[in-house]
Amino acid sequence: MTPDAINRAATIIAENRLNGSKLDSLDPEVRPTDLNDAYSVQERHNEILSERGMGKLVGYKIGCTTPVMQEYMNIHEPSFGEVFEPMVFHNHIELPHAAFANPGVEAEIAVSLSNDLPISSVPYTRESVRDAIGAVMISIELVDARYKDYRELDTPTMAADNFFNAAVLLGDPVTDWQDFDLAGAAATVQLNGSELGRGEGALIMGHPLEALAWLANRLGERDRHLKAGEFVTLGSVIPTHWVEQGDRIDHEISGLGSISITMA
Repeated sequence: MTPDAINRAATIIAENRLNGSKLDSLDPEVRPTDLNDAYSVQERHNEILSERGMGKLVGYKIGCTTPVMQEYMNIHEPSFGEVFEPMVFHNHIELPHAAFANPGVEAEIAVSLSNDLPISSVPYTRESVRDAIGAVMISIELVDARYKDYRELDTPTMAADNFFNAAVLLGDPVTDWQDFDLAGAAATVQLNGSELGRGEGALIMGHPLEALAWLANRLGERDRHLKAGEFVTLGSVIPTHWVEQGDRIDHEISGLGSISITMA
């Protein structure tokens, strides 16, 4: 894509988010056709959002890292997006349903970094990323399908739009996580007091830290790297649940605690 096409696509996506509207699709002349173009649009898109008052970028989300999400979205490779500081919450949050176009929730595991993962150490493995992790947290990601028919939307456009990220809810950081079985971490999700779904950490690419290594390597391909102080949500162990006004979602993982979100 040309710099002009990248800027035009990024501006359209940013305006759509800021206006709380639903986009049909990007016109072919400005639509990214692969993930490399998509991430170029995403980078410019996030610059525009920061300039327009969304604040600074403080973390990442990774989408489609689990078989259940790949099947649900019919996407067979992970994609990442970035998260803005004002849209990060802790433990429990009540958000207005009307502030989003089509909100959904995903139940995740997240990590925060105490050290950089520099480009010089690419390629990373799940073992080589461990020492950079300062804490592990239970997480809920709020996504927002800001399109009239998201099921027909192409993957590059989704990636350009931060893979639908709208907000992230983080639990208390667990700093003594090193002996915690992340692959065996059992998540239970409830909707309005009834079980909605459950899953284990091993659904995330066989082990949640595989997703972190994947992101560090993917960023390295773009001459970027993960930095100390940032967090990463690693993928949902249940399919996205599209929430209605008044819904409450509770997410619990033994050893990592519980969090909840209510859509008022």
